[in-house]
Amino acid sequence: MRDRLQKLISGAGLMSRRAAEKLISEGRVIVNGHTAEIGEKADPETDTILLDGVPLSSSREKIYVMLNKPKGYVTTMSDEQGRKNVSMLVEDAGARLYPVGRLDLNSEGLLIMTNDGDFANRLMHPSNRVLKTYEVIVEGECIPEAADVLSGPVEIDGTVVRAKEVEIRENSGHHATLLVTIGEGKNREVRKMCAFAGLKVKELKRIREGSFELGDLRSGRWRYLTREEIESFCGDEAGYAQ
Repeated sequence: MRDRLQKLISGAGLMSRRAAEKLISEGRVIVNGHTAEIGEKADPETDTILLDGVPLSSSREKIYVMLNKPKGYVTTMSDEQGRKNVSMLVEDAGARLYPVGRLDLNSEGLLIMTNDGDFANRLMHPSNRVLKTYEVIVEGECIPEAADVLSGPVEIDGTVVRAKEVEIRENSGHHATLLVTIGEGKNREVRKMCAFAGLKVKELKRIREGSFELGDLRSGRWRYLTREEIESFCGDEAGYAQ
């Protein structure tokens, strides 16, 4: 059945229709050998639709995985510098998966990947206030005072934010391990907050996002989310790979 490309991409991949329109406008969608245009229609059963060179699956099977992202991988699916991206780590998951949100090149830890756009939007949308907790190894002067700064209003890129919770796990003078929980999730927010407080980030790992916890999942490895984990987040609306 023919339908608008942005609707087909939204239904089969991890993005909203608006994000799909952006990909089309960037020339990253190819239909039957030609660069697609906004408003174009196609039939996934008879037309060849490529997104960043990868065939768009017409399958509606929804797959959800948790990856422990290592350093050195980007969460953009198409990187102009040719750097390694996280999709390489989940190639055997059974479908083309997209990261929900981002972790920068030098950060590691919990990253949800899926082909369910509705689930991804629910996890990312600011109105749902999904909390994220990071384990941050820092160095600097007056660690307790700096931690108090993180809990107060901090201005980042013209926007005032504050951590929901800051816990000092270890403190050996000029080095400490902090647990920082935030709700906004702006680009490099924790790193910028720490810089504002006079702290230098040495290591940053996301260990929790909403009800999902990294646990003892090894760096570079992934696992399917369990039925219980998905239902605890969004009820029984989702489909399952298992």
